Amino acid sequence: MTLSPYFTRAAGVAALLFALCLQLAAGRTFEVGPGRELTAVGSVPWDALQAGDTVRIHWRPQPYREKWNVSAQGTKASPVSVEGVPSPDGKLPVIEGREAVTPPGLDFPGGERSIIRVGPTGRRPVTPSYITIKNLEVRGGRPPCRFTGREGGAAYLNNTAGIYIAAGNQITIRGCIIRDCANGLMSSGTETLVEECHIFDNGNEGSIYEHNVYTSASGMIFQYNHLGPLRRSCPGNNLKDRSAGLVVRYNWIEGGNRQLDLVDANEHHAPLSREPRYRETFVYGNVFVEHEGGGNNQIVHYGGDSGEEEFYRKGTLHFYYNTVISFRNDATTLFRLAGGGGVIDCRNNIVWLNNGRGHLVLGAGRGHIVLAGNWLPDRCDPPSEGATKLVVTGFAKTRRGGDPGFLDSRCADFRLPPTNAPAAGVALPLSRPLDPGHAPTLQYQVHRRKADRPPETLTLPGALVQSED
Repeated sequence: MTLSPYFTRAAGVAALLFALCLQLAAGRTFEVGPGRELTAVGSVPWDALQAGDTVRIHWRPQPYREKWNVSAQGTKASPVSVEGVPSPDGKLPVIEGREAVTPPGLDFPGGERSIIRVGPTGRRPVTPSYITIKNLEVRGGRPPCRFTGREGGAAYLNNTAGIYIAAGNQITIRGCIIRDCANGLMSSGTETLVEECHIFDNGNEGSIYEHNVYTSASGMIFQYNHLGPLRRSCPGNNLKDRSAGLVVRYNWIEGGNRQLDLVDANEHHAPLSREPRYRETFVYGNVFVEHEGGGNNQIVHYGGDSGEEEFYRKGTLHFYYNTVISFRNDATTLFRLAGGGGVIDCRNNIVWLNNGRGHLVLGAGRGHIVLAGNWLPDRCDPPSEGATKLVVTGFAKTRRGGDPGFLDSRCADFRLPPTNAPAAGVALPLSRPLDPGHAPTLQYQVHRRKADRPPETLTLPGALVQSED
């Protein structure tokens, strides 16, 4: 059978269109770095990025003193990626905020508040979507550091962030190092994922208002991150959040005025407080480390801090399979509930005191703490009945003791062996069946990695168990 010229031409056109569709779906790749297509980050057409485009910033010995905004709209099938290409020995490209230069013609608001910003621009007033930023070291965004912006030289503000998601949907920050900024990471986006990042050494001296992480979003997930201490003399919190739909799982969170400060979406973020998932927060599989002299002695603050109690969370904090380590010589307070009406469902956790002088206070404030299946230190007493507005139930279902059986606490190996640990068998079934997305099937690995957690180890409390590998 011989095809007519018409069908032959039609088939050729269809093939060409199919090839063009594949090319568009694959997107363009912009290579930045020594000997590459582009030598400066500012040469990337940031306002013209399209779905499927990739910007690859290659490591070089000197930092890139440049700052920019991402405003592209990717799709689930064709996201937009801004990614660092490490050196042969694993060093990440450094984006330095000190004396950084904004690309000419890139018109976006709030340049003094960020090194890397995700949000609309003057030429592209749309909400960015499906964007991934990964494998970059971002540093130096804080006063008194300066930069060059649209109107010449300027100074960063007290609330500058290394990465600032001003607006965006389905934004992923992965494998980044963020340090030496006022705030490390800030997000006001929708459905933001932060994973495998090292965020530390941020804050402003003497100020309680800047933090390693400060988020107020609809949908926030933190997983496999190492959140380290803030800068010296910086009394901010490690992770401060006002979000609806917050999940904090499988992280190592060390230091800060509080490790977790989970407060209200106040009048400035009121729509978040009306979302159903605002009333449920999930914190599981994490290691929390409190150092001696670490400022506030509270590990978790839940409820609100604005004074406008109508916006306080007043829901349930599901706190399970976490390991809390305190080096304090005085009291360590596990929870502080603010506003009343809040419930902390505290199950299958380990709290361990690293010295013979400290003691544990289960909670402070107003609300209800439900205990089950936890390993707590000997030096721990429930609140006196009638002496507080905090109700604690289930204290009898908790075992108290010294070392629960860590493999090597002196070397910060807080894993439990699968058998013969003093804490074996302490953990109890969770209060209700969990959505499969919140089942404790994984565990944190030092550092910024994850591993499977075998189901048979769920009779052990805490975040970490020894794996067969």
